[in-house]
Amino acid sequence: MVTKQFRGSPEEQADLTRADSLAREIFSDVANKWALLIIDVLGEGTLRFGEVRNGIEGISHKMLTQNLRMLERNGLVERCVHPTVPPRVEYTLTESGRALRETVHRMCDWTHQYLGHIEAARRRFDT
Repeated sequence: MVTKQFRGSPEEQADLTRADSLAREIFSDVANKWALLIIDVLGEGTLRFGEVRNGIEGISHKMLTQNLRMLERNGLVERCVHPTVPPRVEYTLTESGRALRETVHRMCDWTHQYLGHIEAARRRFDT
């Protein structure tokens, strides 16, 4: 991310600097294959931990736990614990999580649209 040049009050500049820093931090958190897959799976609705895990081939219990916590910390996933024995825990996307899912889907659509171009560029580069 490139910080934009801004001529304003020191307070406004500080706000932009904080926003850029936060954006970099969030991008770093969610730009991993597990987080994006979790967001995609949770787009189908509220799911329990095991249901999320079953929806993502190859994810370990530890990685799912770490990523769900990170997504919850960033306000993308809501965790609801039901007071039962044993406790029932459910996960759902928040409004911002659903918006991110839409963005990810647009990125996937872009990949499908330009797949031939990407493959041709890679072949040219690799030769």
